[in-house]
Amino acid sequence: METALPVLIGLLVAASVYLMLDGHLLRFVFGLVLLSNAANLTIFVAGGLTRLAPPLIVDGATAPATTVANALPQALVLTAIVIGFGLFAFALALIYRSYRDRGTLDSDALRHAEDTTPGAITANDATPAREREKAA
Repeated sequence: METALPVLIGLLVAASVYLMLDGHLLRFVFGLVLLSNAANLTIFVAGGLTRLAPPLIVDGATAPATTVANALPQALVLTAIVIGFGLFAFALALIYRSYRDRGTLDSDALRHAEDTTPGAITANDATPAREREKAA
């Protein structure tokens, strides 16, 4: 089990990089989810795989009676899962809006989605807003 998990993490990272480099926005998000799962598994494996007792303290004691499993990696992974799900839902909403507005999910086709009409404000426009209003 100790050697199978790093191999699985490597496969997840490889698949996620492949999906993220594809150029399709939906595949990019699925690659991001796979990368998130690979990071979660990395944190979980780094915490150590033990079959020790759960980290519970009986009433009246100040420390566990026996050696216990480390609960910190488990808490970090649980938090990362919740944050990853929120990121996934937000990214899906953005992708849906992009598809509804532009009709495509191809990143190369979306690159040409900027407004190039005269007077349009672009990201590289350094002209202050007051001067643009005077010119119009």
